[in-house]
Amino acid sequence: MQKQFQLRVQDLLLAVMFGALIFLTHDAWEMGFMAALAALQLIEGRVAFLDRHWGRAASVILQLVIGYLLIGITGGVESPYYLTLLLPIVSTASYLGFTGTVISSVVAIGAYLSFLLFIDWNQWVIDPEAMHVLTIRCLLPAVAAVLVNSLGDAARRESARYKKTAEQLAEANRNLSAAEAEVRRTERLAALGQLSAGLAHELRNPLGSIKGSADLLVRSAAKDNPIAQELASIISTEVDRTNLLVTRFLDFARPLEPRREPTELAAVIDQAASRAHVEIVRDFGALPPLPLDAALMEQVFINLLTNARQASSAEAPVTVRTREAGGQTEICVIDQGSGIPADKLEAIFNPFFTTKQDGVGLGLAIVAKIIDGHGGKMTVESEPGKGTTFRITLPEN
Repeated sequence: MQKQFQLRVQDLLLAVMFGALIFLTHDAWEMGFMAALAALQLIEGRVAFLDRHWGRAASVILQLVIGYLLIGITGGVESPYYLTLLLPIVSTASYLGFTGTVISSVVAIGAYLSFLLFIDWNQWVIDPEAMHVLTIRCLLPAVAAVLVNSLGDAARRESARYKKTAEQLAEANRNLSAAEAEVRRTERLAALGQLSAGLAHELRNPLGSIKGSADLLVRSAAKDNPIAQELASIISTEVDRTNLLVTRFLDFARPLEPRREPTELAAVIDQAASRAHVEIVRDFGALPPLPLDAALMEQVFINLLTNARQASSAEAPVTVRTREAGGQTEICVIDQGSGIPADKLEAIFNPFFTTKQDGVGLGLAIVAKIIDGHGGKMTVESEPGKGTTFRITLPEN
């Protein structure tokens, strides 16, 4: 992706200085080479192509070639443009590390000294003062390269430290947001649990009276009055269904105290699949016995497997995968069903939320409560049309 180009004061100053150098050139070749160097310096670090290692290396090589040609056409060793070879050295020192700095310095100084090969030694003699100046011209770019590299390395380390700190803060913020959401969910569950418990207890007594009266009406109704018997039977059936709903309310509201014992998780899953009448694809890893309440965990898997089968077509498999993960046990219930819309993912564990016409919306809330009671965590990943994965993580001790 192309970086957004933002004009800085430094860029304007650099453009003005390069403009002055271009103005001071003597011919079109000098002007062209100087303009090319100016363009490379102005776009360096600002264009995505030159922001990669190979792009920067290509820029350095191009600067070396242009600088070498510019020096070559303006007097070789005695060229006033010998410092243009400092530009690729500084670029390397800024971006490509110490090794690249040494290599570019050696290449640039070697390129400058190579002009000695083109001198007519019959007409030109290097006296001690000329050798002194030549040595200084070779050493100063190397000194500048090492200094720039040291400063650049310190800046890169500081930038990496700030980046790491920013990532840690972002992760802490995500964890804090998740913890706040969990606290809010727990508070809602506690309030709804108290409401459900009170409501369920208030409903139990009148339901018992209605059930007893309906049964008595069935027995006392004349055999030649089928309408009365049918109505009494409907009352009794509906009372049973309502009583089952009240029982689920109480299951949700009742304080959870798992009776943990060393349990083979595979056996619990197989038993749950049998009771839910769901054929599963077993992808079980080797696991140690886990401290679980087998009855409660069986209820968890019955609910999840039933939901997975109801969300899937008849031929689509339901897979259960278990494995150890960082001292914990991970269980995934995976279906290839219709999936859950993204806007409903956060709500599926809320009590009384359901997408089923005949659902109550307590199944997953009870499942989440059981998992929390075992010190575990439960997450869901889903994509509409591709299926859903319920992921449970349980401690191993």
